[in-house]
Amino acid sequence: MASPSITLAVQPRGNLGKKIPKEVQIASDASTQEIYQSLAKVSGLSIHRLRITKASDRSLVPNSKNDTITSTGLSPKDVLQVKDLGPQISWRTVFIIEYLGPMLIPALFLFPLRPYLYFNFDKPIPEPSDLQILLCGLLTLHFLKREYETIFVHRFSNATMPAFNIVKNSGHYWVLAGFNIAYWAFRPDAAAAVSTSQANPILLYTGVALFVFAELANLNAHLVLRDLRRPGTTDRGIPSGFGFSLVTCPNYLFEILAWVGVYLVSGLSWSVLFFIIVGGGQMAAWASKKERRYRKEFGDKYKRKRSVMIPGIY
Repeated sequence: MASPSITLAVQPRGNLGKKIPKEVQIASDASTQEIYQSLAKVSGLSIHRLRITKASDRSLVPNSKNDTITSTGLSPKDVLQVKDLGPQISWRTVFIIEYLGPMLIPALFLFPLRPYLYFNFDKPIPEPSDLQILLCGLLTLHFLKREYETIFVHRFSNATMPAFNIVKNSGHYWVLAGFNIAYWAFRPDAAAAVSTSQANPILLYTGVALFVFAELANLNAHLVLRDLRRPGTTDRGIPSGFGFSLVTCPNYLFEILAWVGVYLVSGLSWSVLFFIIVGGGQMAAWASKKERRYRKEFGDKYKRKRSVMIPGIY
C-alpha cells in the first residue's frame, strides 16, 4: 500500500520568483532528495543550486536519499524556504584547479621564466643550483600527489560549492604556495642557490627524509578517511589507524611536517615558513571543528582527543 502524500508550503527566498510553486505534494516516506528533485525540475535549476530550510527554525532539509520526510520532522502544511545558491562548481574541479597552479609554477619560475623574473641581477643570470632543482621537485611532487588524491582518493560530502569560491581557493595556493615560494626560493641569491654539497647536510637530509615520511603518512591518513565513507553516501565512521590515536586530524599533522621538510631543504626560506603559518592556522581551525563534530556525532563511542593537530601542543 502506497504511503499517503503530504502537502508542504513553499516560500521562495531571493530571486526565484515565479519559478517555484507555492506548494509541493510528496509521499510521507519519500526521501528529502525527492523534494530537491521536484523543485529543481520545476525551476529549471540544478539540484545543487537549491538550498531548502524549514521556515520554523531555519534548519537545513538535507539533499539526501537516506533522510526521509518523517525523519526530518516535516509535517503537513510546514513551510519550506527555498533559496537559489547561484552558479555552482564541483568540489573536485575546484581542487584540481587550485592545485594545478602551484604544481606548475615552480618549474616555470625556475626555468623558462627565470631570465624575466630576475632581470635586475647581474648578467649572465646563474643557472639554477641543484638544490633549487631538488626543491622544485619536492614542491611539484607534493601538489602532483594532491592532484592524484583529488581524482582517485577523496570522496566529497558535498557535490558542489559556489563557483566564485574558485577564485578565493585558487588564490591561496597559486599566490602563497606558487608565486610566493617559487619567486623567493629560486632567486639567484636565495639560501637554496647553492649546490647540495655546499648545503647544510643536517637541514638537507633531515628535510628530505621528513618530506618523504610525511607525504606517505599523509596519503595513508587520506586513504583511511576515504574508506570510512561508502561511495555515494555522506555517512562516516570513526577513524582509526596510524596517527589517529595521537590527534584528531593526523592528515593535517603530516601535511605540516611535509612542509617543514620543504622549509629545511629550502635553507629556511621565510616564504615557505609564511605559507606554513597561514596554512597551519587554517588547518587548526578545521581540526577543532572536526573534533567537535566527532564528539557530537559519535558521543560516547568516540575517544576524545586532547590534541586536534599537533600532539601535546594543539
